[in-house]
Amino acid sequence: MRKFIIPIIFIVILSLWTSLFVIQEGERGIVVRFGRILKDDNVAKIYEPGLHFKWPLFDRVKHLDARIQTMDGQADRFVTSEKKDVIIDSYVKWKIKDFGRYYLTTGGGNAFTAEALLERKVTDVLRAEIGSREIKQIVSGPRNDNVLPQSADDDVVSTQAAKEALEIDGQRDQIMEEVLLNTRQSAMKDLGVYVVDFRMKKINLPDEISESIYKRMRAERESVARKHRSQGREKAEVIKAQAELEVATILAEAGKTARVTRGGADAKAAKIYSDAYNKDMEFYTFLRSLKAYEESFNQKGDILVLDPKSKFFQYMNEPDGSQSK
Repeated sequence: MRKFIIPIIFIVILSLWTSLFVIQEGERGIVVRFGRILKDDNVAKIYEPGLHFKWPLFDRVKHLDARIQTMDGQADRFVTSEKKDVIIDSYVKWKIKDFGRYYLTTGGGNAFTAEALLERKVTDVLRAEIGSREIKQIVSGPRNDNVLPQSADDDVVSTQAAKEALEIDGQRDQIMEEVLLNTRQSAMKDLGVYVVDFRMKKINLPDEISESIYKRMRAERESVARKHRSQGREKAEVIKAQAELEVATILAEAGKTARVTRGGADAKAAKIYSDAYNKDMEFYTFLRSLKAYEESFNQKGDILVLDPKSKFFQYMNEPDGSQSK
């Protein structure tokens, strides 16, 4: 009898060991018996984190991640209402809400299958939303009529561009909201998955379209630059003409003032000479001769060929100014 006690004890311990299972924090568990999920009132029985019991050999525990998960797929190409392609990179945050339905629709709780099905739903809804809008509506956010970019009074191009920017009815946020609501309803119904959030991370244009757009933008900017340069040259010519006019006016006024002053000085000097001549004609003649001598013999190398008896040398010949015989 004793030789059967040890095997019995071992079987009991093994049965107890296989009957216990632990659900970790952040997980939920469901028990499958003979390929069917255990239910309470026709609803899948969900095991919360902690220690639980099951029938050994008959029950199989499936651990499911109850945390919020992120599906970050590859960028995909979409067509707008203008028949233009855009490449959109997005991500989805989701979590399991109906664990029983999730287990059945994903082939036993396969997360890769769930994300593949969810990605298909998101892509279909996003494709419909993008196909009903233009590129400028997709890439722009909501319009803010209270914000107007500042520009100079004469910068007509910048002001016009700012007004056109405000007139664009940006619907990027609206697109994300529509995709979130539609996908959330469909995913909950078909997969038992609750879509927490949807966001478009990046919106790009294909390389061939981007190049043409860059060329057009470059041409527009060059046109604006040429307009600014022509306006600058026009203003420069106006400023230059005004400066030249002011210079000519100043020089004319200065010349007029100089001529008036010089004329007054000449008249005053002539009057002084006339008064001096009238007072003492002999002395005046003597001073004028000394001035002539000074100017004639100013340099050492000056040579003057004249008759010594000419009137020019009258004050060199005789002290009283009379010429020698």
